[in-house]
Amino acid sequence: MSNKIIHHPDSATLMAYAAATLPEALAAVVASHVSMCAQCRAEVADMELIGAALFHDIPAVSDTETVSHARMSLPQDGYSSGVATLERPAVTAPAARSIDALPAPIAAVYGLSLDTIPWRRLAPGIWHYRLALREPSAGDLRLLKVAPGRALPDHGHGGSELTLVLKGSYSDVTGAYHHGDVQDVDESVEHQPIVGDDGYCICLIASERPAQFKSRLGRLLQPLTGM
Repeated sequence: MSNKIIHHPDSATLMAYAAATLPEALAAVVASHVSMCAQCRAEVADMELIGAALFHDIPAVSDTETVSHARMSLPQDGYSSGVATLERPAVTAPAARSIDALPAPIAAVYGLSLDTIPWRRLAPGIWHYRLALREPSAGDLRLLKVAPGRALPDHGHGGSELTLVLKGSYSDVTGAYHHGDVQDVDESVEHQPIVGDDGYCICLIASERPAQFKSRLGRLLQPLTGM
């Protein structure tokens, strides 16, 4: 039996996703969460409907502007929902999925499952796998696997960071996060996530800019990991 999702992306983050303006890496995490969360699917559907109504009321524009608006109506990548369309596509619940499965957007785009991720050892008890983006400057997207009871280095952020829990749990100064939960933080938050004792924690993490590690070791390893 799956737990209830408690933590969701901020409303501003969902709005940016619905408007197809969220950077690629962040959009991947939101799309994955939306595929798991009925509440956020409904919110995105409402936002898309509002966006469609607003575009419907925009006065006639030049050919150049029309092309620009038309481009906004097309799906931008494998994660964004292609919103701001005059005719909003239906947002429906996904097929039933196993708690041990990767979210459909990630599985479909990267052809991976939890059992086939080619993990690379990052540190004792910590593994990662970086997911390629269409635009290298669009942030960082990676899967992270951490052993039970292991603490990640204390760090801050240079921009937005989204973390979606796919398996297990972790906690920090902001609360506890379990399967399906999203932690939505920015440069105002400094934390040290600690994995729970209920098994390995696997997360999908997207960040706009590299983390700001507090420890000397973290800063020394950063050029090698890209985190």
